[in-house]
Amino acid sequence: MSHDAELASQVEHANLDQPNIARMYDYHLGGSANFAIDRAVAEQALRLVPTERDYCWANRAFLGRAVRTLVIEHGIDQFLDLGSGVPTVGNVHEIAHQHDPNARVAYVDWEPVACHHARQLLGAHEQRVTVTEADVCEPETVLNAAGVAGLLDFARPIGVLAFGILDILPTTDGAGLVSRYRESCTSGSALALSNNAQLSRTDQEVAALRSLLADTSTPNLYLRTSEEVAALLPGYELLVPGVVPASLWRPDRSVTEEEARRGNVYGAVGILP
Repeated sequence: MSHDAELASQVEHANLDQPNIARMYDYHLGGSANFAIDRAVAEQALRLVPTERDYCWANRAFLGRAVRTLVIEHGIDQFLDLGSGVPTVGNVHEIAHQHDPNARVAYVDWEPVACHHARQLLGAHEQRVTVTEADVCEPETVLNAAGVAGLLDFARPIGVLAFGILDILPTTDGAGLVSRYRESCTSGSALALSNNAQLSRTDQEVAALRSLLADTSTPNLYLRTSEEVAALLPGYELLVPGVVPASLWRPDRSVTEEEARRGNVYGAVGILP
């Protein structure tokens, strides 16, 4: 049995006929939770927009630094990962558990393959990590799901993560959606997010990318400026350095301006006062 057929056989409702952005992202990061159609479109994206893999790695690395900062510097030991995608090396619970073995993580995604692989990765962490298959555009459903409500204590600070998700949702009201999650969080909670941007991409590359995504299960792509990203965090106090190209958010190594621009993604982390 081929890899694709075996993967599809393990996942109910898996769609092999339409490329999926979570699985394409997984492919760019070197994962195996993807089908031939995802790989083909991901490679086509690289031919049309050579910085697409830079975006994926910049976004993933920023996620790790943000989670680490929230655990170490702010004592947050609970995370709600919205649109978590396919957990690959350096996923949220791995990072959090390096610094706090008791940290709890609730993953939420609507893509069956992403949820299947997340569950396969849990292993010994299954008492502190859950996976919920749900639409993040329905906060009440997400927050009341057994995997979220049964794991996270909303009377204590929670780190809400929204990496590469607000820019592909069918709604442009990202701030409104974020606010509905914020209302369930207490003081000291955090929101960490990233959003696609046009930092080095040309207009032609952006048009090509949008054309490719139009045939996927998430046909929307909302590029935002730094000011528009800041507006996604109403009620939060931004941590230094504010809204910046994701590679420049508290980097672990020296990063050039050119490298940061090739990532084509903004990042920010805010704390709820």
